[in-house]
Amino acid sequence: METLWTEVDRYFEDRLTTDDPVLAAALADSTAAGLPAINVTPLQGKFLGLLAQLCNARRILEIGTLGGYSAIWMGRALPTDGTLVTLEISSSNAEVARRNLERAGLAERVHVVVGPASKSLAHLIADKVEPFDLVFIDADKESSEEYFEASLALSHVGTVIVVDNVVRKGAIIDNPSTDSMVLGVQKLADRLRRERRVSATAIQTVGGKGYDGFVMAIVTLPGTAQKREAGGRTA
Repeated sequence: METLWTEVDRYFEDRLTTDDPVLAAALADSTAAGLPAINVTPLQGKFLGLLAQLCNARRILEIGTLGGYSAIWMGRALPTDGTLVTLEISSSNAEVARRNLERAGLAERVHVVVGPASKSLAHLIADKVEPFDLVFIDADKESSEEYFEASLALSHVGTVIVVDNVVRKGAIIDNPSTDSMVLGVQKLADRLRRERRVSATAIQTVGGKGYDGFVMAIVTLPGTAQKREAGGRTA
């Protein structure tokens, strides 16, 4: 089935995306630098860009940069005065991403922050930065709930939060599981069942990356959501 899924992906890529030397170079440079091939697919990247447009996003937060491929898709969807903050734990990955973003003409619009995401998120919260309109979480799955909680603190009513790779080839339903990544996503799913500040759904996907899926949530209630304040920092 995975061969069929990949062929279907290619069918729609041929019809719904265009040849893009910048995106192709970003993938090639990531491969040459030894980065794992875990970036989103072209169709998923375009989905993120369309989602940013649907949200009228002016500020985007990404947790997990890798080589900057998804950041290029979302960064291109921003208005000229928009900002994307992307968090990456690996300095070498961040350097690849910065080169790819510069080639894409997004160096001024997309800011790569290097360090453990938990610490970077804590700094953003402490600095009371302006809330984000769209959050894309695509980092270590063990910390999914922690990242989601921080994203809520950096959101406003209407913010859309997407958490990638939550199905884990169906292993999400394993009980008990010994996989730390599955356990991390299960913890997030249990949290979402209790969370009253968001409305969330999960979508299973198949394609060039196999069988997986994502959670998408919209912030519906104020409270801990970061308020926009005059004079607040705009990291």
